[in-house]
Amino acid sequence: MSVIDLHTDPGCAVPPAPPAPEPDAGLSLAGWTGDVRPSVIQRMLSFSGRADLVTFALGLPAPELFPVDGLARAAERVLRGDAQALQYKPGFHPLKEQVVAIMAQRGVRCRPEQVLLTTAAQQALSLLARVLLEPGGTVLCEQLVYMGFKQVIESYRPRILAVGTDLRTGMDVDAVQRHLEAGERPAFIYCVTDGHNPLGCSLSPGKRRRLVELAARHRVPVVEDDAYGMLHYERPDPPLRALDDRWVLYVGSFSKVLAPSFRLGWIVAPRELVPVLGCAKDGADLDMASFSQRVASEYLASGGFPEHLARVRMEYQRRRDLMLGLIRAELPAGTRFSTPRNGALIWVELPARYDTDALLETAMQAGVAYVPGAAFAVPGSTAGRSAMRLNFSYCAPPQIREGMARLGRVLRETG
Repeated sequence: MSVIDLHTDPGCAVPPAPPAPEPDAGLSLAGWTGDVRPSVIQRMLSFSGRADLVTFALGLPAPELFPVDGLARAAERVLRGDAQALQYKPGFHPLKEQVVAIMAQRGVRCRPEQVLLTTAAQQALSLLARVLLEPGGTVLCEQLVYMGFKQVIESYRPRILAVGTDLRTGMDVDAVQRHLEAGERPAFIYCVTDGHNPLGCSLSPGKRRRLVELAARHRVPVVEDDAYGMLHYERPDPPLRALDDRWVLYVGSFSKVLAPSFRLGWIVAPRELVPVLGCAKDGADLDMASFSQRVASEYLASGGFPEHLARVRMEYQRRRDLMLGLIRAELPAGTRFSTPRNGALIWVELPARYDTDALLETAMQAGVAYVPGAAFAVPGSTAGRSAMRLNFSYCAPPQIREGMARLGRVLRETG
């Protein structure tokens, strides 16, 4: 092992997970594929076009807030000015420079040669796992974790060190410290610093400092997933990468703040790691669509992004506050929930008598969807049984009111 020193189903029922695919005679698949199942999110995407369904399940941005006119003008300028935008190309250097400027606004100093452009944050996580994690290796993460991260690491069949999370202050860094001081050396620590998916919390300033100090002291890298970092509703805390430029590998994305279908993300890493990540990326997709990079870069250069981002933040904060008020008004006594300072997600913990996985089909028959909390639990954990993840960015306020009223009725009738 080389080492880099880092000094459309129209029905109401929830579609069941299909069985693992059975290969044709003589076709042998890798062992890990025997456990593969489509995620809850993949299965529920088939319902996203159902007119009678209010869905809080998918972490989608609001399409009516996409900067369509600005992007259209940018696309026309790119196409008329450079036909090479439709050609195979390496990562677009002007966009890297713009990422550097965005990172500086977040308090992170970096250079273009430390930036690798990726096919959104999901590929960034996949590439980092590929270069850091051996099959059967160890990963440290929270008990309730982003579903896409579970999909990234499942083929490695890793040993998982799972720690808890506080809905106000984030990851249990005391538990991280205990693991490291006991001699554990995971391939990396995975942390969603702001707008946690699924928990909607943010890591407190004190925990941020402690986590990077532990990472540096024990020489364990932190993969910081900051896909929601630019969607903040209060004064933001700096990312982990602002506190340590050696042991923190930063993942950013334009999906939640510009347009998901552009599939544009990035990694900020030590310069010597970027060529290794680049080779891994070549093996995955021979780089990416040059057109998306150039259109995004042209749009950023036009100067419209700050105003667009401010508009998105203002509207999402309004939707967040509306949903929080309706949780208090409609859901059962004893319900606990996060109050997100960032992002688009609220974690709701119902009284223990509820099983949100078993309740989902009833809720969808009543015209409202969510993601059951257990879908985010790491293997071996029973966390999230009575919890659900709700998205507040996608639905307009009238839909939020109607959907929360439907959810409240379902819980009252079944509780």
